[in-house]
Amino acid sequence: MKLDITTLDGKKAGSVTLNEAIFGLEPRADLLQRCVRWQLAKRQAGTHAVKNRSDIARTTKKLYKQKGTGNARHGAASAPQFRGGGRAFGPVVRSHAHDLPKKIRALALKHALSAKAKDASLIIVDDVKLAEPKTKALIERFNKLGLQSALIITGADVELNFDLAARSIPNVDVLPVQGINVYDILRREKLVLSKDAVDALEARFK
Repeated sequence: MKLDITTLDGKKAGSVTLNEAIFGLEPRADLLQRCVRWQLAKRQAGTHAVKNRSDIARTTKKLYKQKGTGNARHGAASAPQFRGGGRAFGPVVRSHAHDLPKKIRALALKHALSAKAKDASLIIVDDVKLAEPKTKALIERFNKLGLQSALIITGADVELNFDLAARSIPNVDVLPVQGINVYDILRREKLVLSKDAVDALEARFK
């Protein structure tokens, strides 16, 4: 697969041949769904909690005798039936994360990249650097490239001026190549890869 390389100003800067094993697969929705579900479950805090029966500081003295009253057999005021008692079956602090094989995660990333390439939503740029951290100037460049909603993947490090200029632009995310993931790729309309990012991805999946 061959794609043109552009600059941030929208000018042509050559072309690049993409690896078909990474960018030329037929996207599978089931793999993408599994990986997105794994990502979202893993990042859930799971810190929701309530006071259960054992957490309530109330008397544990038996309320009334066991037999002869006609009432239910209660042994403590912390029972869920009573006002001020503990909550029955309430949420507890836990992890929502579940396992997903590493090979499935790697394959899902390939399919996400292939999905963007198939939809013509993949843009390759020669370099992601700015002389000055000017947000207004960067927005003008994005407009030339037609970027309203985009994930931009740079090389190993995000250049400081570009990071400062892009951080306040809505619907635009900037990540180093190590942070590329399926969820962020799918949640934006366009995927912008620097030439260094393409080389790093092809080396990663070699």
